[in-house]
Amino acid sequence: MDVPSLPPSRRYRRPESCLRFLLIARSRSRNGATTSERQLAQSQKMEGVGQLTGGVAHDFNNLLTVIIGNLDMLAEWPGADARARETADIALRAADRGADLVRSLLAFSRKQPLQPRVVNLNEIVLETDHLLRRTLGEQVELETSPERAIWLTMVDPAQLQAALINLAVNARDSMRQGGKLTIETGNVVLDEDYALQNADAKAGAYVLLAVSDTGSGIPAAILDRVFEPFFTTKETGKGTGLGLSMVYGFIKQSNGHIKIYSEVGHGTTVKLYLPRSEASAVVEAPVSASALDSPGNETVLVVEDDAMVRDFVVQQLRQLGYRTLLAENGNAALAVLDGDAAIDLLLTDVILSGTLTGKQVADAAAQRRPGLKVLFMSGYTENAIVHHGRLDPGVMLLSKPFRATELAQMVRRAIAGNQTSDA
Repeated sequence: MDVPSLPPSRRYRRPESCLRFLLIARSRSRNGATTSERQLAQSQKMEGVGQLTGGVAHDFNNLLTVIIGNLDMLAEWPGADARARETADIALRAADRGADLVRSLLAFSRKQPLQPRVVNLNEIVLETDHLLRRTLGEQVELETSPERAIWLTMVDPAQLQAALINLAVNARDSMRQGGKLTIETGNVVLDEDYALQNADAKAGAYVLLAVSDTGSGIPAAILDRVFEPFFTTKETGKGTGLGLSMVYGFIKQSNGHIKIYSEVGHGTTVKLYLPRSEASAVVEAPVSASALDSPGNETVLVVEDDAMVRDFVVQQLRQLGYRTLLAENGNAALAVLDGDAAIDLLLTDVILSGTLTGKQVADAAAQRRPGLKVLFMSGYTENAIVHHGRLDPGVMLLSKPFRATELAQMVRRAIAGNQTSDA
């Protein structure tokens, strides 16, 4: 497929190339293909849409980092009156919604950095149950039916909880006169016959999370489109069409499988299959509050090719008491590292203009200054520090867009050596 003549760190598929890919997939699905061929064509179309949406997230997140950061400062400006603060707050809420949209697109395109760990699915359902009972309202009866001897699975618990909430809210919206929502967990083995009938499924042992409702159901003619971004059956202004697409992308990035069943007038069931894990669950130690509250007085080397983002980050760090050194690309960062200045933390964007990525800068820094702490920041990681959809071990990542408070906490964690990643 065609790619633009950009540095390797910024290459992604051109929109016209992706659109051509989608048109081919759609034409295949209309020409009397078998069920397997239609599923494959749909899978190819979804892949093309993912490439198209994920490729622009980096630049959008840079812009949103600057917008949200400055609105945050305006809302807390000492000399601002009540009206100015209110105006800044309104704009900040709108910017946050924009960040949520980009985050959902990244989830669909499988470009979000996951932080999976071995979990008990029943525990996540139980934690979410309390939140859902307040969210769904009195008209919806909620019933949970967990498998008592549930297998463990390797998954990002925060993203799985977000997916479950998305499915529950969609189910509630389909039950306008009220109804019943059932959440089930179970152990399932998908055999080779099932895998042959479902092009994107692999045979094996899975942990199942099923969400069923008694709502209006989805017509068969549009059932295969419900996971597409911005496709929605809701009224204008009632939804973005990104809820199910986010769930789809997250499950695929987690090496799982998703299946939807629906019948008009009889409700819908969405089944999420997550691969079984044979590892043992590990309870993570809490972050030390005293380490996060320490004032900053160390020196931070900031490597960021976007001037607006760089200025915002430097301004925030200096207000927190840190000394800063600046580099606009990887080669400039290496020149600083080769100098005599003391550096306590390398804070670098993952995707940089020029010949070096942030990961390559970090690798070079480890050779030049062994033991130097590193914190990555990015809104679109590609494969530099994320492999198979997961952050590399030991990597700390601050996801764009971020607030000044998130920047402060992650910088403190990185300097303190705590391995909790992604604010």
